[in-house]
Amino acid sequence: MQTSLQAIAKKAKKEPKYRFRDLRGMLSEQMLKWCWRDIRKDAACGVDQVSAADYEEHLEENIHKLVEQLKRNIYHAKLVRRQYIPKGDGKMRPLGIPATQDKLLQLAVKKPLEAIYEQVFLSCSYGYRPNIGAKQAVIDLTAKLQFGSYRYIVEADIRSYFDSINHDWLMRMLELRIDDKPFLRLIKKWLKAGVLNTDGKVLHPITGTPQGGIISPLLANVYLHYVLDLWFEKVVKPRCGNRAYLIRYADDYVCAFEREEEARWFREALEDRLRKFGLELSTEKTRVIPFDRVQNAGETSFDFLGFEFRWGIDRKGKPNLKRRTSRKKLWNSKKNFTQWCRVNLHQRLPKLFATINAKLTGYYNYYGVIGNSRSLTEFYNHVQRTLYARLNRRSQRHSFNWLQFLNLLKRFDVPTPHITERPRVQLSLRFA
Repeated sequence: MQTSLQAIAKKAKKEPKYRFRDLRGMLSEQMLKWCWRDIRKDAACGVDQVSAADYEEHLEENIHKLVEQLKRNIYHAKLVRRQYIPKGDGKMRPLGIPATQDKLLQLAVKKPLEAIYEQVFLSCSYGYRPNIGAKQAVIDLTAKLQFGSYRYIVEADIRSYFDSINHDWLMRMLELRIDDKPFLRLIKKWLKAGVLNTDGKVLHPITGTPQGGIISPLLANVYLHYVLDLWFEKVVKPRCGNRAYLIRYADDYVCAFEREEEARWFREALEDRLRKFGLELSTEKTRVIPFDRVQNAGETSFDFLGFEFRWGIDRKGKPNLKRRTSRKKLWNSKKNFTQWCRVNLHQRLPKLFATINAKLTGYYNYYGVIGNSRSLTEFYNHVQRTLYARLNRRSQRHSFNWLQFLNLLKRFDVPTPHITERPRVQLSLRFA
């Protein structure tokens, strides 16, 4: 399987206009068994309430039936179970949870699609791609602004992006590289699959791809690749004399310009461009920001991927791009940890602190960028205070004084705040 995917990737890179055929033929029992290894076994169940463990009990039989359905063209996608999770701003984010069988088939379809489009996607695209993460996007944006001559930022947001993707446009985009109607019909079945809402009603979407589906992030990336990335590269940058920069993580993106008139032209042109493909700018979250390292130092800022970017002065008195955890994300992290403690503090201490250590390690790995020590310490102090208060409520009498509590943290090796970004990674980008 891996060799076949490498061949597809090589072909896609060598021949940019080649349209792939017989991708449907790759969906064999061997392919599905290979993909099963990557299925999350602890993921939530779909509408049929068949867990990964249940499906695995008769894995070969289930996969054989699935392949037979594909061969006889009688495969039908099950309803997608909708679930809502809080976004942090008081609103709820709708997730779509496919059935286990559909997850497996989506993953098998995703493999060749990923092999094709990883050769197509531009370097400005970071979201939901192998070996490219959000933190790398933050580091690259920092280097570009620090060593570039950009003075204006366009901060833009697409309203309900995943729910607004136009199915017809998406299929036309996929057809540019895929000449396999049965393979494309599979994707269309998942786009048109009904959604079982929490109130028991079945919704039949005419646009969008449900967040939570295995293939959804890749399809969303393909859509914005043609709608935004290529347009920016072939139309916007030449108009600005290549003095423009775009960085995108899924539907979260920032654009930088040298001149104000170019930034404002882009802001207006972007609205028309998105409208053509059924998308809409969130006007309250879209703005042009003066971001000059001298004139606007410390006055203006913008948020991207959980970080606040602002110009400041380093120890030598030179302009330096400062980054810290965005105030909204920091507040949400504190709130989420407090709520987690309320639910889980009954656990035995070894299990409790093992989870806390994992949470802190993950937090430092992402937010531990150079210059963000103060925000890391602020979050860590909140964790300390919350734990101290909650542990002392586990019994009727006071369990710990502060010194005993600090010794408890040492006993369980609770990680203290530390920077995880390596300076040489950032500096190397300057000369890339």
